[in-house]
Amino acid sequence: MAREIYGRRRILVTGGAGFLGSHLIDRLIARGDEVVCVDNLFTGDKRNVEHLHGHKQFEFIRHDVSFPLYVEVDEIYNLACPASPIHYQHDPVQTTKTSVLGAINMLGLAKRLRCKIFQASTSEVYGDPAVHPQREDYWGNVNPIGFRSCYDEGKRCAETLFFDYRRQHGLPVKVARIFNTYGPRMHPADGRVVSNFIIQALKNEPITMYGDGSQTRSFCYYEDLVDGFLRLMDTEDDFTGPVNIGNPNEFTIRELAEHVIELTGSKSTIMSRPLPQDDPMQRQPNIDLAREKLGWEPRVQLKEGLTKTIEYFDGLLREKL
Repeated sequence: MAREIYGRRRILVTGGAGFLGSHLIDRLIARGDEVVCVDNLFTGDKRNVEHLHGHKQFEFIRHDVSFPLYVEVDEIYNLACPASPIHYQHDPVQTTKTSVLGAINMLGLAKRLRCKIFQASTSEVYGDPAVHPQREDYWGNVNPIGFRSCYDEGKRCAETLFFDYRRQHGLPVKVARIFNTYGPRMHPADGRVVSNFIIQALKNEPITMYGDGSQTRSFCYYEDLVDGFLRLMDTEDDFTGPVNIGNPNEFTIRELAEHVIELTGSKSTIMSRPLPQDDPMQRQPNIDLAREKLGWEPRVQLKEGLTKTIEYFDGLLREKL
């Protein structure tokens, strides 16, 4: 097993050049840990971690987690997987491999090292939920053969693997179910609703809203989410999760579009398009378990987080001028 050096933990973060992975790495390094960042850069971006280039506590390895990895670390955060529909539907077979084989390979590594391992799961395991808001004991309503299944079922299978490794090998596991998250370093072309709306509004283009906009989502700012990750990882080994990490404040998609137009001062209008197959009509986390076990709840409200995210995307667009 890898050993801490002078109290400093050596931590592996897969998907570390992605939106959430890079912010997690910043927090880990800021508290004094060494980080091994692993990413194949399919959806991750080296620019998200370029400020850490040459940092003595940071190491980057370009690697696909669907193949085994041999490193020595004290903890593992498994975040590797395309998370937006555009990206995970681009190569659905590879998406499933990343979720399932990636989980097998990282769990095998954790088993060899006897170290704690964190799984970034998703609210998509609940599918188009028949229970609202969603609690962790809800089994979900998922189409196993639809266009979104490569991601939804891949993540569900990964959770199965994590708990089987826990039961069969006594492995200390932590499973977080992530609800819609946004903030700086999101990919501008990832097709997610927040980035789509902001980019379109900043360009004064029509905002493309799928359906009539009555479907709901709950949006969590990345700072709050990463704080939840760290709190979960630091709980005692007998608490495994899964635990919902997300903001319970619920908004319709139309309300989100109106907020973005207001905050950008955009001249954009809202244009409706057909709702994609299996798109959930409602999504809201019950976070009672996170409050009880982690002492966690989100602090950043939607307009505050959107303002910071708009500033980030505005800067990206200005760089291209």
